[in-house]
Amino acid sequence: MEPGALQQFALAFPALLFSLVAHEVAHAWVALKQGDTTARDLGRITLNPAKHIDPVMTVLVPALLFISSGGRVWFGGAKPVPVQPRNYRNYKRGDILVSLAGVATNFVLAFVFAGLALLVGLAVRGAGGAAGATAGADWLSTLFDMVRIGIYVNLGLCAFNLLPIPPLDGSHVFKYLLPPAWAQQYVALGRMGFVVLLVMLWVGRPLISAWMTPAYALGAWLERAVLMTVMGG
Repeated sequence: MEPGALQQFALAFPALLFSLVAHEVAHAWVALKQGDTTARDLGRITLNPAKHIDPVMTVLVPALLFISSGGRVWFGGAKPVPVQPRNYRNYKRGDILVSLAGVATNFVLAFVFAGLALLVGLAVRGAGGAAGATAGADWLSTLFDMVRIGIYVNLGLCAFNLLPIPPLDGSHVFKYLLPPAWAQQYVALGRMGFVVLLVMLWVGRPLISAWMTPAYALGAWLERAVLMTVMGG
């Protein structure tokens, strides 16, 4: 474990938890709009983390992977929102929209976190220049690190969930590009999809890294834009 990995995880976890919850809420809300009330009836259209946390996938797996990799590997999830696609007014359209709702939410949240980082960064600069404001500046600096990391968390979740590996969200779009017979076998992989994902995270890390590179490049651009504005404003 690299020095500071545990501290980095402590800073990242609040943003990760909120972003995972928002991802699932988006699935549930769009499913409702497409005609399926299953998630709503089970109380899943809520930002209350207790409704979405899975002790293993939301806490244990992210912590072990993040810390053991020195912060290089991100993977986690909340309890999947239960949906009944047969209730969608249009099966294919509903399946695609519900599946992409989560990644779209994470993409938007990346920019929301960038905006928060800008506001907090300006507050840090102001507090740092005020006499006797050291404690306040330190607290704001910690908050700045948390929201800054939130940019990368959300872009990472967005890109990762777009991987065309069942049962990730990207597979619900990719399957419609395949011939029906192939699509059926492809969807069947979902029964062991998370095993495949875990193997790829360790064995196929270069492929995963290549897939994630554009997302983290965008994150770096947003972070630079925030820092340049804070320092030069």
